[in-house]
Amino acid sequence: MTPQLRTVLDDVLAGHRLTEEEAVRLLKVRDRGVLEIAAAADELRERMVGETVTYVRNQNINVTNLCVNACGFCGFSRKPGDADAYLHDEVAVREKARAARERGVTEVCTVSGLHPDFDAQSYIDIISWIRDEAPGVHIHASNPMEVAYAAKRSGISTREVLIGMKAAGLGTLCGTAAEILVDSVRAVICPGKVDTATWVRIIREAHDLGIRSTATIMYGHCESVEDRARHLAILREIQDDTGGFTEFVPLSFIHENTPLYRAGLARPGATGREDILMVAVARLFLDNIKNIQASWVKLGRKMAEITLLSGANDLGGTMFEESISRSAGARGTDYLDPAEMRRMAEDLGRTLRQRTTTYELVRGETVAGVIPGSCA
Repeated sequence: MTPQLRTVLDDVLAGHRLTEEEAVRLLKVRDRGVLEIAAAADELRERMVGETVTYVRNQNINVTNLCVNACGFCGFSRKPGDADAYLHDEVAVREKARAARERGVTEVCTVSGLHPDFDAQSYIDIISWIRDEAPGVHIHASNPMEVAYAAKRSGISTREVLIGMKAAGLGTLCGTAAEILVDSVRAVICPGKVDTATWVRIIREAHDLGIRSTATIMYGHCESVEDRARHLAILREIQDDTGGFTEFVPLSFIHENTPLYRAGLARPGATGREDILMVAVARLFLDNIKNIQASWVKLGRKMAEITLLSGANDLGGTMFEESISRSAGARGTDYLDPAEMRRMAEDLGRTLRQRTTTYELVRGETVAGVIPGSCA
């Protein structure tokens, strides 16, 4: 690491706010300076959130894999007529919500394909069914793409969709569909999705309505380091204005079964160096987002533990009924026992605690014998 970059790290720890250009320089480091950046991020993590590693008990309900879009990074979506296409009806969704309640989860997460027949009422109904069967469980659902799709299908505004979802029981909005918030990249990986300005507008609308959300990035495909830094800058600006993000979740691209990779338009995912730097630079840059998640589903357990030394403080959910990453080619995504999470945390000299969706610590929880799930 050059003396100039060492000075940047010292300045950040002294209160300097990283510029986008400085973030680019840090993301490009390839020598042992990677470990220095990780160490600085870990020190900042300790100052901001302490030594506790958190997780949430939750369950996914992916209502359908039928989708009008064909995103290049997705191995999950299907078209009508595909042998493995599915749509869970009201009975099935209610049954899954009851099962979640009986498992003692605190959160149900639902993001699905953009079904050709869905409209705003479809999404509102799904939320209502879950609320009915799992009262008191936090509903973390949909994302800006689904909100925009619902609005278009029903001929109403996205704000009206969000108001309807909130009235039905929506607690927080998933910050997915962000991928990379640079339109030239989106034109390659997800041309059917909302553009950057629309994603930002819908997130701001949600925050304005008191619906908090996660923030995500999906990296390691065809984006540049500069694109990653631009994405982080957009998220930081939103958080400056709204304070509505609960966490930042870096999602490392799973490439094996995706059209983007098979067409030669994407790399085979991020490297370990890039995974460490994505988390570490995010911690140093996003000075207004307290919580950074290490996605064990995307990274694997060992790399997830390493990112807990690189600025992350949360392990997400224990995962129940995970479908999307598995469809893209990820392995071992179905369930991570909290006892194993505790082993990972204690291996680093830290303590594991259960949290709610909005990061309140749960009192009196037990670590052994829990069966939940996760969604960003």
